[in-house]
Amino acid sequence: MSTDEKGIDEIINFYKNDKLLRYELEGFKQQVQNFFLSWPGFIVNQNSVIHSIKSRIKDPEHLRDKIQRKKENGRKVSIDNFRNEVTDLVGVRILYLYQDQFQIIHSEIMRQVNERKEWRLVEEPKAYTWDPEAAKTYDSLGIRHQLKETFYTSVHYVIKPYNDNSQSICCEIQVRTLFEEIWGEIDHTINYPHATNSIACKEQLKVLAKLISSGTRLSDSIFRSYNEYIELSRDS
Repeated sequence: MSTDEKGIDEIINFYKNDKLLRYELEGFKQQVQNFFLSWPGFIVNQNSVIHSIKSRIKDPEHLRDKIQRKKENGRKVSIDNFRNEVTDLVGVRILYLYQDQFQIIHSEIMRQVNERKEWRLVEEPKAYTWDPEAAKTYDSLGIRHQLKETFYTSVHYVIKPYNDNSQSICCEIQVRTLFEEIWGEIDHTINYPHATNSIACKEQLKVLAKLISSGTRLSDSIFRSYNEYIELSRDS
């Protein structure tokens, strides 16, 4: 067994068996999840803009794969720094119905960071999109965006508790529409933790991404029409 393999085994054994670490991971996951479940800023017209929430603590074997990839890319990952090097030990995914709701979700996340001082950003929010229309929305909100070859679509926030220390737990918050979640689940099944070499699958996923974008835009149009109808009904 190589030195690298021994080091990774040490991290994974610690990750699986250290009770305090597991307590901290679960506690931060619950805190982040509860914010999205109960924060009143997400309520508009008596309904939450958040459709549903998924959360998880990273599977140990997926952590092993990620550390191996980081080491292959020249990163030095050890038992002392892996909590800072791997920023998605805790993952929370927020799903919403249509794009106009995203601005509210983004605003309330940033309020947690800038005003309420509950969280600290580890890095600036990043949007992954191939769609020029979506890119305009992210530009208007000051969110940097990036095109992934796979056409992966989501917005990521990496946070820590505000009272930061060198061993704080990171949480990756992913925000996407229900349509984008369909694409993400199919892509995840095929490409995670190791990407498929099937050219046909890669091209079909790009086609699906374009169909998903059309569905999202139609959803936006439907809800805008519906909201206009409600406003006119109130005025009449």
